[in-house]
Amino acid sequence: SQKLSCCVGADQISPSGKISGLETVIGLYGETLEIPCNNGAIKAEDVMLTKWKYDKGDGLSGDLLVRQRDNNISILATDEYKGRVSLAANASLLLSAAKLSDQRTFTCMVVAGADIREYPVNVVIYKTPTNLEISDKVEELEIGKLTKLGTCVAQDANPAANITWLRNNKPLAADGKGISIQASVLVDPDTGLSTTTSVLEYSAEKEDTGAQFTCSTQHTVGTELVSSPVTFTITYSTENIVLQVIAQEPLVEGDNVTLKCVADGNPAPTSFNFHLKGELVKVENTDTYTITNVSRDTSGEYKCSLIDDPSLEASEDITVNYLDINLNPSGNIVRSAGAALDPTLRIDASGESKVFWTKDNVKLDKQPKFTNLTYADSGLYESKVMMGLLSRKASFELLVEGAPVIRQLLKKRGEDGQHKVLICEAEGSPKPAVSWSINGTSSDESPFINGKITHKITVEPTANLTVSCTVSNEFGTDTKAINVSSCKYKVVVRLFLSNIYLLHHLGVYYWKINVWTVYFC
Repeated sequence: SQKLSCCVGADQISPSGKISGLETVIGLYGETLEIPCNNGAIKAEDVMLTKWKYDKGDGLSGDLLVRQRDNNISILATDEYKGRVSLAANASLLLSAAKLSDQRTFTCMVVAGADIREYPVNVVIYKTPTNLEISDKVEELEIGKLTKLGTCVAQDANPAANITWLRNNKPLAADGKGISIQASVLVDPDTGLSTTTSVLEYSAEKEDTGAQFTCSTQHTVGTELVSSPVTFTITYSTENIVLQVIAQEPLVEGDNVTLKCVADGNPAPTSFNFHLKGELVKVENTDTYTITNVSRDTSGEYKCSLIDDPSLEASEDITVNYLDINLNPSGNIVRSAGAALDPTLRIDASGESKVFWTKDNVKLDKQPKFTNLTYADSGLYESKVMMGLLSRKASFELLVEGAPVIRQLLKKRGEDGQHKVLICEAEGSPKPAVSWSINGTSSDESPFINGKITHKITVEPTANLTVSCTVSNEFGTDTKAINVSSCKYKVVVRLFLSNIYLLHHLGVYYWKINVWTVYFC
C-alpha cells in the first residue's frame, strides 16, 4: 500500500456533534490505499470499539468493518467493498484496488469509555496517463500554411492531463496566427478516467526543417511524460537558384565540364533549362548537363532556369584555359661560326604568362639572341612558358660548325730543362684532327669542349728546328709553325781550398771541388 498525502485536517465529532476539520488522503488508481484513523489522538488501550463506514450519498452510510476490544474483527461490507477492505494494526482502513468511485468520505468511529468520536477522511484517487503519443501525423508541412501537424493523446488519467506541445524542447503557445492548439477531454463512463486529446495546427518556416516536435504532460503525481519526437518534411517553393560549374582546375581544352543547377525549393525541382551560349537545352529528372571535350570556343556565359518559371535563372562564366607556344627555329639547328641567329617564341594564351630559358639546364637571364655565333654557343636551349598551373616547353639544339683555326702555338721548357713542350690551341667544329711536323716523346690532348681543343707534345731537339701544328676537319685546315732551338751544355768546375793542413809524416794537402752543368738552348 502507498499513502501519498494526508493531514489536510481532522474531522472530530464530540458528544456535542461539533465538526473541527476534514482530512484528505490521496491514493493511486489500482493500488492499496491506507486510510488513517484518529492519528493517535486516542491511546489504543483506551479503545473499546473501532468501526469503519463510508458515505453512500443522499445522507446514507454503509458499514465496512468493526473491531471489538478483544481484537475480534467483523467484515460488514456487502457491496462493492466486499473483499477489498481490511484493518491495519493501527486501526487504519486498508482499501485494495483503488478506483475513482472510491473518491468519497470514509469515517472511523472510535468508542473510548463514555466518549464516542468520529474521524471522517476524504479520499482522492489519482492516475497518471497510460501513455503519451502523437498520432494522425501529417506527412509534410508547407511554409506559411496553417496545417494540422498531429494529435497528442494522454489516455486514462485522473485528473485529466494537461498537454503541452514543444518544438526542440521549447513549449509552443497558441498565438492565433501560426500556432493553434485545441484540447478536449473524454471521460470513460465505466472507469471514470479521462483521456485528453490535443490537436496542434502549425504554420511552418524554413527553419523548421529537421525540427523535433514532442508533447508532454506533468501530472499531479509521478514524473513528466514526454512523447517520442517526430520530424516533418517542410515544403516550400523555389526562391533562389545557383548554377555550379564542376570541372577540374585548371579547365583546359579536351576536358569535360558539368553544369549543375541547384534550387532551394523543397522538394527540389527536377527539370531545368540550360542556356548554352544561345542554345536552349531542356533536361528532365536531373539537375546537371555535361559539356564534353571543351575548346577555347566553349568559353563564355552559361545560364540555367526553371522550366516552370523561366524568369528565375542563374548564370556563370566559363573560361577554358589554353596555352600554345611556337618556337622558331626548333629541333636540331646547325649554323656556321660567325653567323647570326635570332630565335622567336610566339605565345597564344588565355591569360598572362611567364617565360623561362635554360641552356644545358642552366638558367639564362633572357631569351637567347646571337649576332656572331661562336663554338661556345653550341648547346641545348629550352624555353618553358607558364600560365598558372599550365606549362608548355619548346627547345632547339644548336650546333655551331666551321673550319678549324689555331688560336695559339706555344713552347715551354720542360721541368728537367732538357725538353721542350709544344702547345697547339685550336677551335673548330666538328672536332679537328691535330698533327705535328715532328714526333714527340709524349703527347696529351684535352677534352673537346665548346669547339676548343688543346694538344701538347714533348720534344728534345738536338738542333734548331721549325715545328708546325696542323688542324683539320671537313670544313678546312689551318697550320702554324714555331722555331725550336737545340739545347747545349758545358761543365763549369770550381776548385777551392777547403782545408789545408800539413801532415808532417806524409806531406798531403786536401782540396774541395764543386761542379755545375749549365745548359744553353
